[in-house]
Formats: sequence, structure tokens, C-alpha cells
Amino acid sequence: MKSRVFDLAKKIKLLVLDVDGVLTDGGLYYNLNGQVLKRFDVQDGMGIKIAQRVGLKIAVISGLRSEVVKARLDELGVLDYFPGYNHKLPKLKELKEKNVLQWSEIAYLGDDWVDAAPLKQVGLPMAVANAVPEIKKLALWVSSKKGGHGAVREAIMFILAAQNKLNAVWKEWVSLD
Repeated sequence: MKSRVFDLAKKIKLLVLDVDGVLTDGGLYYNLNGQVLKRFDVQDGMGIKIAQRVGLKIAVISGLRSEVVKARLDELGVLDYFPGYNHKLPKLKELKEKNVLQWSEIAYLGDDWVDAAPLKQVGLPMAVANAVPEIKKLALWVSSKKGGHGAVREAIMFILAAQNKLNAVWKEWVSLD
């Protein structure tokens, strides 16, 4: 199974991410004014920047609307952010058409029931380590890290390793003076 998943990852041109429980730890933190705060992992952000550097497109579809998430994605240069979609498949289909891709060229990383339909459609369904059991069953690849704790970076590194792009990117960082 592992080599089959590695072969599927070679074809990926677009990685679509959920937010809560994937890009964040899933917690909703409230300040005294009732504003929601979210925790992001800096290594996930670095992973997104690495992906962008080598041409792996990143998109985000979230069930919730959040200015905090928008600010973080703007900071990372993620242009395709679609908040407020509990039914994510229509937006995913739009992304597929916009980028002129086949389903086999799209990966999706999720953690909960709202991610089920996209996971059943894409070429490489992926789940975070702490995803609910039903989502893990749909995934062909499951991270060793929890959502919001490096799972996005791990997924990106897996895809880039399959595509033989990791060493070149690493060499750029090592040789930077």
C-alpha cells in the first residue's frame, strides 16, 4: 500500500487543506471580548512556503469564517481560501476546473466529517493523526502528527519527497549565506 500511495503523491499538483483540526489544533480560544483566537504551527507555515516555492499549489476550504485564518493565509500567500463551506465538494470542483486538473492531481488533508466528500473524490485522500475514525478509513495516508502540530508540513514533505523535489529545496536552504 505504501508504494501505491507514494506513486499517487507523484502526480499531485494541488493540496487542499481544511482549517480547524488540520491547520490549527482544532481549539477555539476566546478572549475576554469574545473574539476567537486560533493556534497555528509555524512549521506548517514553512511547509506551505516550501510547497509554493516548488510549484505545489495550496488551497484552503473551511467550514467556519474567520478573520484570523484569513490573516494567516494572507501572510503565507495562500490565494485560494474559501471560508464558510460545510459542504466542500462544490468548491473543490471549482478549484479543479480553475486549475485545469484531474482528480488524480489533487490531494486533500482533513480531519472530520465535513471532509468526507472531498476525501472520497481526490486522487490522494490524507488525514491528520487525530482525525475521527471515519475520516482515517477514507484516507490513504495518515500523518504521524496531530492537526495544528506539524501535520500539514508532514503531508507536504511526503508529497515533495515522492516528487523528488525535497533535496533541491533543502540544498537551497543549506547554501544560503
